[in-house]
Amino acid sequence: MFKAFLIKYGEIGIKGKNRHLFEDALVHQIKYALKPVEGEFLISKEQGRIYIEALGDYDYDEVIESLQCVFGIVGICPVVLKEEEGFEQLAKDVMEYLDRRYPEKNKTFKVNTRRAKKSYPMTSMEVSAALGGRILEAFPEMKVDVHQPELMIHVEIRKKINIYSEMIPGPGGMPVGTNGKGMLLLSGGIDSPVAGYMIAKRGVKIDAVYFHAPPYTSERAKQKVVDLAKIVAKYSGPIYLKVVNFTDIQMYIYEKCPHEELTIIMRRYMMRIAEHFARETNSLGLITGESIGQVASQTMQSLAATNEVCQLPVYRPLIGFDKQEIIAVSEKIGTYETSILPYEDCCTIFVAKHPVTKPNLKIIRRSETHLEEKIGEMVKTAIETAETIVVDALS
Repeated sequence: MFKAFLIKYGEIGIKGKNRHLFEDALVHQIKYALKPVEGEFLISKEQGRIYIEALGDYDYDEVIESLQCVFGIVGICPVVLKEEEGFEQLAKDVMEYLDRRYPEKNKTFKVNTRRAKKSYPMTSMEVSAALGGRILEAFPEMKVDVHQPELMIHVEIRKKINIYSEMIPGPGGMPVGTNGKGMLLLSGGIDSPVAGYMIAKRGVKIDAVYFHAPPYTSERAKQKVVDLAKIVAKYSGPIYLKVVNFTDIQMYIYEKCPHEELTIIMRRYMMRIAEHFARETNSLGLITGESIGQVASQTMQSLAATNEVCQLPVYRPLIGFDKQEIIAVSEKIGTYETSILPYEDCCTIFVAKHPVTKPNLKIIRRSETHLEEKIGEMVKTAIETAETIVVDALS
């Protein structure tokens, strides 16, 4: 019965004079999300509302599923749109809506009217009261409950009459692209895809870099990361993924540096390389899935040691989360089952038995001087030979 959807947003509504920019970004993301959905759709803006109208047959469930991946949407309301033809016609339209939508009428209800069209001859309260009376007459088994109704019937009097009673939750957040771009350090683990999702939810467009270490990590490990990026891209839009061959750098660090410092020093070189790609793509910062105290490389001292090599800011959206909280988000967004597949990445292959948990920066810098003979050329080669994969959830 539904040929249209009313899209509700949250934070965008408080953006003042810039609100139209955020609305336009949201419309753009809605169009992107609906691209693979069978059918043709007209998307329009009107007085703080966004409407999606189906111009023919379409798959209702597929539309809802696609819209629930669009950041900025807080509610998806299947709506019936009617021409404004006076109260009597409005009452008929509401009765028809209830009759078709709710075959089982034994429900409590409340009518909530919003009169955006101020020329309408009745006030919002008058319309609600009159419609409530008509509903009780037409469906005696229904009862009014103004405090906790089972059914909230919304009637908005605008350019057209909007009738709806359901709001399907959206993901919230801000439309992707409204808050700049960031470079995500993506691995095959649980944390980094969640970090990418969470930063994208705040309107940040993300690209990603993955450090591959063949033959110690397999092609299947690489494909796992591509698969994770594809799931995140359902929410974030297309991701340009840089795959960096890190084997020579890792082996050189393993050969020249104390083993308890391997994780920190490797991490510092990853950050340097990721920052290079971030600058190349005009990203405003790096994004990692680190959480304080989760592993040796994520103590406050270790994070300070990796931060030291970066000039761009490093954003860590999971910094105060525990593992169960991160897992809960990964399950919600669909990355968990892929993340736990048994394909090791380069971070886990080269972990020291007893890694330093409180690295001293002076000592770390001194250890890195042992690498100076070759490391510059190795980093240059890793950057120049990096593979770029365009990951698009819709392809």
